[in-house]
Amino acid sequence: MSTDRPALPQREPATDLPQSVTIYEVGPRDGLQNEKTVVPVEVKAEFVRRLAAAGLETIETTSFVPPSWVPQLADARELLADLGDVGRGARRPVLVPNERGLDDALAAGVGAVAVFGSATETFARKNLNRTVAESVEMFRPVVRRAKDSGLWVRAYVSMCFGDPWEGPVPVEQVADVAVRLMELGADQLSLGDTIGTGTTGHVSRLLDELDARGIGADRIGVHFHDTYGQALANTMTALRHGVRVVDASTGGLGGCPYAKSATGNLATEDLVWALDGAGVATGVDLAALVDTSVWMAERLGRPSPSRVVKALAGGD
Repeated sequence: MSTDRPALPQREPATDLPQSVTIYEVGPRDGLQNEKTVVPVEVKAEFVRRLAAAGLETIETTSFVPPSWVPQLADARELLADLGDVGRGARRPVLVPNERGLDDALAAGVGAVAVFGSATETFARKNLNRTVAESVEMFRPVVRRAKDSGLWVRAYVSMCFGDPWEGPVPVEQVADVAVRLMELGADQLSLGDTIGTGTTGHVSRLLDELDARGIGADRIGVHFHDTYGQALANTMTALRHGVRVVDASTGGLGGCPYAKSATGNLATEDLVWALDGAGVATGVDLAALVDTSVWMAERLGRPSPSRVVKALAGGD
């Protein structure tokens, strides 16, 4: 690391933030799914191991989707077999789009799954080839069977803060979909700013609406993309509203193969730096995480977009 820059921020505890936050690491799944070339399975496995060693307890490892949908994640079975116990358990969720995906996930011995819905009709069609209502019904047996099998279940809602085809998405529309998904029996709801257009006031309004509908902040995670540089500000706003789970991707990797305007996720390193400075515990070793980002960037052949990685690794 660079010797002329501090390795950690000065800690000045913020009284309006939680004492601790759970980082839901999405780098191996959401981070790699949009890569133009397939990352070797052994590199993915080492990536997950390094993330776990850096202190990240919750890591979304892969997705059991048809290879024609997301070819970059076609090696899900091989990855979990390589990882063994490191890739299984309630803190190692995998994405499943339907019952067939759940069958494959159960056969691989996973302990947690996630379904991925949409707040808008256009993206539901493009991502799942179904209407919003049809996708909810598709998820119904998935969630039921997963819960019956003792799995932890997360429900993603994408396009919560804007849609590249439909434009602004009414807060009430997002809440309607969120309620329908949570009524299926999911343990946690993740609000996705898929194209990164959300702003702090929008975040507050949506969280207030969900709370009024009976979905409290203790059941919510937030998932912000950094297209317009708003991801960290939006995250801090959500934390001040009581959210305690934040999705992030090491190195700022990520995107969506079905929404070309979606760029990288909030970088885990940038989040850890901000939270550490505010006195919020994450359990993450920032130096080890930066080393992991640099290692992965070398394998992808490009530098990490994370500002913290650039600063601590001595980049420009």
